[in-house]
Amino acid sequence: MEDKRPDTHEQEVVENATEQTENQSEDPKTPQDAANDAGETDNLQQQLEESRKKYLYLLSDFENFKRNVAKERLELKQTAGRDIVTALLPVLDDFDRAAKNKALDEGIALIHHKLRHTLQNFGLSELTFDAGDAFDADTQEAVAEIPAPSKKVQGKIVEVIEKGYKLGERIIRYAKVVIGK
Repeated sequence: MEDKRPDTHEQEVVENATEQTENQSEDPKTPQDAANDAGETDNLQQQLEESRKKYLYLLSDFENFKRNVAKERLELKQTAGRDIVTALLPVLDDFDRAAKNKALDEGIALIHHKLRHTLQNFGLSELTFDAGDAFDADTQEAVAEIPAPSKKVQGKIVEVIEKGYKLGERIIRYAKVVIGK
């Protein structure tokens, strides 16, 4: 009896050919499609590279901006201090002249007036309070509390120890006061 089954080698060849045909029908890519995919990939890589260059440029620009702002801030502080010292130099000159001329009382009055006027030109204003005024914690600092000499002065200012000052609208030193309890 003769075996009518096909050779196993022939059977494998047929199966491989069938698989290749099925694979080709599932993924029908032509050489043109592959070229289009490659072109699209190149285009995306080019866009990515342009985005990276823009990012690095902006990052560099921002770092330069931060450096310049820090430098300008330092220069502003130095300039502001120089302006104040320059404005106070005439007061120092007056102290020197008063010491040489022995006209101390007159010299001190002149210096006091000039210093007060110079500081007022820079926006300094005095917070004025008198004994008997009500205590205000927003503008005053109570440094001591003493028994009130009369009932009218309880919870009020008995004495102003140190004046308070504002620079513009901001309080730079609170008035130091003694209040009655």
